[in-house]
Amino acid sequence: MSDDVLSVIPTDPYWQPDQAAADRTAAMVAELTPGAPGGVDVEINVEWHDKPTFVDCGENLERIGCPRCGASINTDWWIELMDAHYEDGFASLAVQVPCCCAKSSLDALEYDWPCGFARFEIAIWNPARPWLSDEELISLGTTLGHPLRQIRAHI
Repeated sequence: MSDDVLSVIPTDPYWQPDQAAADRTAAMVAELTPGAPGGVDVEINVEWHDKPTFVDCGENLERIGCPRCGASINTDWWIELMDAHYEDGFASLAVQVPCCCAKSSLDALEYDWPCGFARFEIAIWNPARPWLSDEELISLGTTLGHPLRQIRAHI
């Protein structure tokens, strides 16, 4: 059986909220994603990480692009880089892209579908709804105290 996961993460991969803001935001998320009647139960996980953690889109990933020149980035190069950064705990997200040699960040690469890095995540498993609307995302970010972005994974 496969799962869909809709995650909301801060736009700053290093930022974390306080517990009260996280609890209020998770409660709002629960109201926005009640699940389908008679469907798979929705599970909401709230997670804090000591260092930035990769929040990926699973099987939805189609392409990785350079934020400067737009060229496609070779997935072998990216996987090797991710492995190296994983070993150092993603102490830095800084990279130099191979296409145009621009300095960038793993978080700034153009992932299609969206992916990101975060020290805080609210993950909604099997939400039975598409993406959150811009208005919902802004409202959740206001409640949390920081702008958010969303990632949809198929696992």
